[in-house]
Amino acid sequence: MTDKPYSNLHATLAIAKASFRSIVRSPSSVVFTLLFPLIFILVFGFISGGSVISVDVGVAKTNDTINPVYQALKKVSVVRLIHNQTPEQMRANLQKGSIDAIMNIQKNTKPPYFTVNIQSSKASGDKISILKSALNNIFFQINSHVPDAPPPVAVIKEDAIQGREYKTIDFILPGQLGFALLSTGVFGTAFVFLSLRITLVIKRFFATPVKRYSIVIGEALARISFALIGALFIITIGRFAFGFTLVHGFVTVINMLILSFIGVVVFMGFGFTVSGIAKNESSVPPIANMITLPQFLLSGTFFSINVFPAWLQPISRALPLTYLNDAMRKVAFEGASLMDVSHQILIMCLWGVGIYFVAVKTFKWE
Repeated sequence: MTDKPYSNLHATLAIAKASFRSIVRSPSSVVFTLLFPLIFILVFGFISGGSVISVDVGVAKTNDTINPVYQALKKVSVVRLIHNQTPEQMRANLQKGSIDAIMNIQKNTKPPYFTVNIQSSKASGDKISILKSALNNIFFQINSHVPDAPPPVAVIKEDAIQGREYKTIDFILPGQLGFALLSTGVFGTAFVFLSLRITLVIKRFFATPVKRYSIVIGEALARISFALIGALFIITIGRFAFGFTLVHGFVTVINMLILSFIGVVVFMGFGFTVSGIAKNESSVPPIANMITLPQFLLSGTFFSINVFPAWLQPISRALPLTYLNDAMRKVAFEGASLMDVSHQILIMCLWGVGIYFVAVKTFKWE
């Protein structure tokens, strides 16, 4: 009777199963992956209305940019004027909620001397009220400098088109999902592999036929599985409790899970690096926080990076979580395909190549 040959595949799956059980039983894993994001989603989900961050206004090519109304509007901090899109792109982005309005100011030969044509959509939400309020304030200031109660300097004409309503949850949920994936990838990986090294579990593995790649792949499978289950849970809560927009339904969910898979794999590279650098478990949180906090704060988790100071925006646009959040929002609300967000995926993959190169150089087995 011959013994069956040793199977590293079975060893990998056994490690993954045992690791998954330990993750589920770990309070910190559940808190960072499910509870914290869920709390933020519940808080922001009960806030009605759109995400009033800034009013993005596309400026038509035929817009009169010399008039005093336009010049005054340029100085309004909450209004961001967009010039670098074609009319077709502006209209498509207006319907998808990427911009809040299209403005075209025309000069008249008699009072009122300017007509401010505003095209909005249902996706614009309350932001159109902010834009109209800013314009009316500008009209009042210009008129106040002319004596004898002059006729109004300008009037607003509004035209509304169909579009999806952009709710607060549509902005917040993808950011919280990205935060959960980042926490799982960095903290979970760093603590586990450092603990396995300190407790000499890995050293004991070396006394068995288990290959090193089986240990890494097994632990990775457990974390990826837990992260994807958490992502599906967050998406489900957002959809059925708060009406989170999933343009193409089940297909959109699949695309978001694929993006989640890519994200957690990249973020695990940071976790491997932290576990290699850290000397003991108490040094993991400071090092890990140096990686996660800047991304959590600067990657558009709560606020659009467009509201950040100009000098800070390039830093925000260099972070991998920024591209994951952006891809998630485009897929969920705009109905973009994975090909449409290939640029964001490429940047994340480049980050993955770079960080795994560093991880290989710093990772320690013993």
